[in-house]
Amino acid sequence: MEKVEVDLPFNLEHGVKTYHSKVWPGLVLEWREGHLLLDFPAEADSISSAVYGGGSGRLKRAVNQYVSRDYECSNPVQDLENKLQEWGYPLEGCAGLMTAVPLEHAAVAEKDTGSAGIFCCVTAAAGNAARAGSQRSVLAAYRPGTINIMLGIDGWLSQSAMVNAVMTATEAKAAALADLGIKDSENGLSATGTTTDAMVVAVSGSRRYAAEHVYAGTATDLGGAIGRLVYSTVTESLRSVKAAQSLSRAQEEESQAAQGGDTEALQASRPAQPRVSQSGGRE
Repeated sequence: MEKVEVDLPFNLEHGVKTYHSKVWPGLVLEWREGHLLLDFPAEADSISSAVYGGGSGRLKRAVNQYVSRDYECSNPVQDLENKLQEWGYPLEGCAGLMTAVPLEHAAVAEKDTGSAGIFCCVTAAAGNAARAGSQRSVLAAYRPGTINIMLGIDGWLSQSAMVNAVMTATEAKAAALADLGIKDSENGLSATGTTTDAMVVAVSGSRRYAAEHVYAGTATDLGGAIGRLVYSTVTESLRSVKAAQSLSRAQEEESQAAQGGDTEALQASRPAQPRVSQSGGRE
């Protein structure tokens, strides 16, 4: 299987907050305070399940907003609209996603197939992993998406091929979860996603490649590349989140152990207090 190079592009300690696409000229992904901004060089055809601006249409940008795990999500559309206005983005031509995954765990991979340039960015965690097709609890309100996929394709695709790309990306996501052994906590079965995943697919419509894609299934060059990129970025983002969680737990345990050791040392350094005998005298 062809090895896919996956990048975790944002290093906040060293001030690295911008990623320039290698396959779609002018496409830029930026880490900004509280969100990721995917800025297209020109309006792109899109299909998405974004909580804000979803459906089919034309996009100039996509935003993946970070929210805390206890986010009160009774009106996410209005919340996102307020944030977009606060950040100064025009509402028209904008798709908005939400995630509780810290944005430094965003994974990026790209591929030039010779007939299209494909960009994929994923933020992923599996705390609310779920299996489609099994009976489970139903959420009464929106929850911020846990696996968000932003897929950009520089090339020409028919509308049906764009839907096909969504199908292929979803299959690849499910395959990654299965290979990582991630289960639905309610039934112990292999998870196919999480309860509120979201996806944006944006297509430039460029004719710089001499190809017109009417299919994007796994038997096509385009679909095969989409599947590998999504599989690899979902896997890498999940691994990054898990590694950070493991490190945090280890540091917490180390801190608790050190505090316990300090307490024991303090107790040992104190002079022994004379005991009082039952007769009232000191021993």
